[in-house]
Amino acid sequence: MAGRYGADQLSRFLSFAALVLIVLNLFFRSSVLWVLALVLLVLVYVRMFSKNLERRRMENETYLRWKYKLTGGVRNWLDRQKQRRDYVFFRCPACHAMLRVPRGKGKIRVTCRKCGNAFERKT
Repeated sequence: MAGRYGADQLSRFLSFAALVLIVLNLFFRSSVLWVLALVLLVLVYVRMFSKNLERRRMENETYLRWKYKLTGGVRNWLDRQKQRRDYVFFRCPACHAMLRVPRGKGKIRVTCRKCGNAFERKT
């Protein structure tokens, strides 16, 4: 494997997707699912044995960017849910940045760290 790209996050995702398609094919007996799974597995091996390292790195980076866009909002929401007993979350009216303020302080003046906008809110 010297000089070859090897496995990365995109390859692992494609392998998992191929496995899911193969399992679905066991239940639905569709040639389309089987061909799609086979194409994904061939793509995984082509990427793993590729010598074009820069192109494979860019493909993986694009995949990670898309993955972060899809999962980032859910991850942030889950973090806020875990902290909501101790903190109140506000959006800055000017720049829409998420601000975290301790709960139970009454009416306070909140200053956005991103844009410097100040506004009053009840915690």
